[in-house]
Amino acid sequence: MPQISATIITLNEAKSITRVIRSLSSADEIVVVDAGSSDGTQQLAESLGARVIAHSWQGFAAQKNFASREAKYDWILSLDADEELNADVQAAIREWKTTAPAASGYRFARRARYLGRWILHSGWYPDYKLRLFHRGAGRWVGDYVHESVVVSGGVETLPGEILHYTCDSLDEHRQRIEFYTDLAARETLDRGESPGFLRRLLAPGWVFVQSYFFRLGVLDGLQGLLIASMAARYVRRKYSKWVRLRNAEKAGRETESGRGQAASGTR
Repeated sequence: MPQISATIITLNEAKSITRVIRSLSSADEIVVVDAGSSDGTQQLAESLGARVIAHSWQGFAAQKNFASREAKYDWILSLDADEELNADVQAAIREWKTTAPAASGYRFARRARYLGRWILHSGWYPDYKLRLFHRGAGRWVGDYVHESVVVSGGVETLPGEILHYTCDSLDEHRQRIEFYTDLAARETLDRGESPGFLRRLLAPGWVFVQSYFFRLGVLDGLQGLLIASMAARYVRRKYSKWVRLRNAEKAGRETESGRGQAASGTR
């Protein structure tokens, strides 16, 4: 029978850590890797039976890979602190544990709750996520944002859903956009990408149309409209920050070049 280590990375997740840990009863151990919480997350997790490891923040993928390495068992079930497994997933995992694994990784549908509503369209559902994998065949990748698991070997889908509790307010959503667009802008620059003016101008509107119309966000009510609007805001902010980073880097190179020329002229 395969045994599972559930892993969670945290930073000030006291409001949600109880929910996610209680949904992991199908795991054989729970490992929480905490990046320095000051709200009691570590103490709450320990009181619920989790093994807590303090580890300074290294980035999403690196933090999750560290958690996998620290786990006792080879099969890793990774959840974010704002997620939980529904009853169907828990039952599916218990059933899976009675058989010989036929794949290297397993994915689940994920349903998101946004501003009090479960979202069924807008490109947010079923949003399959590979979260159960053998650490000898899989690892997390992604330098800045949008980390994901890659595995060597087959991937199968198990029934049930991961429930994702996203934003309770627009202010919270805006704050997340500011945080993630900082990372996304830096990633775009570091990859050497150079989005042109027309792309930067038109992309936000195109993202809105995709989300609200093509991905049927209109069927998600007011929340669907807000999701599309915030998706456009994300793209607009990412490119705006990329322009500032690019200009700052260019100015820095010109300054260094000027210093070098001045130094050469004094020889």
